[in-house]
Amino acid sequence: MNHESKVSVSTPSGNQSSALNKTFVIAWLICAIFYFVQYALRSAPSIMQSEMIATLKISKVEMAAIIGLYFYSYAFFALVSGVLLDRIGPRFTASLGIILVVAGCILFCTGTIITAQSGRFLQGAGSGLAFTSAVFLATRGFPKKWLATAVGMTQCFGMLGGFMGQAVVSPIIKHQIMGWQTFWMVAAGVLAVIFFASVIITPRTREGKIDWTGLSHPYLVVLKNPQSYICAFIGAMMFMPTNVGNIAWGNQFLQEGLGSGTDTALRLAMVPLGWVIGCPILGYLSDVIGRRKPVVMGSIIAMGITGGFIVYLPEVMPPYIMGLLFGVASGAAMIPYTMIKEVNPDEVKGTATGVINFFVFVISAIMTNLFSMLIAHLISAEGGQLNLKVFQTADLIFVGGLILAFIMTIFVRETGSKAKA
Repeated sequence: MNHESKVSVSTPSGNQSSALNKTFVIAWLICAIFYFVQYALRSAPSIMQSEMIATLKISKVEMAAIIGLYFYSYAFFALVSGVLLDRIGPRFTASLGIILVVAGCILFCTGTIITAQSGRFLQGAGSGLAFTSAVFLATRGFPKKWLATAVGMTQCFGMLGGFMGQAVVSPIIKHQIMGWQTFWMVAAGVLAVIFFASVIITPRTREGKIDWTGLSHPYLVVLKNPQSYICAFIGAMMFMPTNVGNIAWGNQFLQEGLGSGTDTALRLAMVPLGWVIGCPILGYLSDVIGRRKPVVMGSIIAMGITGGFIVYLPEVMPPYIMGLLFGVASGAAMIPYTMIKEVNPDEVKGTATGVINFFVFVISAIMTNLFSMLIAHLISAEGGQLNLKVFQTADLIFVGGLILAFIMTIFVRETGSKAKA
């Protein structure tokens, strides 16, 4: 954005930085920690459902509906986060996201259905501003040649939080080290500290009166670019096996399909743990070779192979290894987030990130419903029994999605540093 002003920072206004900017890097780190915490809070309710159901006196269906409110508000705020970042800057946007999640945590644990619904909705709204804000700050803080590495590290923080929310929070709640309501109050306190740090450290990228005219312009720039849709589609198809397969149906697959016992939570956590490893490594590899497409295509193939072992040959490999390797390979799903920023002008980079985040979550939500309908149909065909055969048939959706992602990667424009102009 050429009309942005600098305030005690040396980054050119609106342009990808050519050198490391320490102030923005520190602000990015604070925002990445926020992303870590919100990701842990995203996955935490799945392991405390029985306690929440007992407190709120609701059914499992109602509990699932409350948890699902998160994704509706997340998708919308992920979309508007782009224009907030491009028009107002990261200080306001990131801080707003944090304070919304703080309010959401407090409301979520107050013990009534209405406040739980409101709290979960606010958690999703605030979290929708986290990743785009962190990527925006990374764009200003890190040199262009290391942008994919920075984006991968950002997602690494998030998935480490997802791992902690499943593997670490579970024994805390199950062994009554901390009550589920106390957990959310502690989380609100931690986020309050992060909020003040964000307000103090994050630089301003605008001065004076903010021009609110032409709000649709950044979206029109991104949406008129066919490359934006290709990047978003690739990212959505690579996210689908984790968002739908692992998060929505992973627990049922392990228990009903594979007969897993008490180690279900830890086995599920192997996938986000793999992301912790794969996101930064694959992003770094993409930066080092100066190419995005080979890394994405290789990772899609690896996802197909490891996912095939998990679903179709579950007895061949050790149970934890394939989940971890699948998570490592799927870490390349963050590279399309870098690519969509690189195929669009500098002044709409924040909007571009919001657009791809919106598409990924909306497609994941739609595919979750379609996958559930397919599972229900297959259960009827199996005489009302949910078994491994049902999951193996339904998994063909993920196989098809990965094949389509591979084909679309062939047609997307190479945006790495060694690509021809």
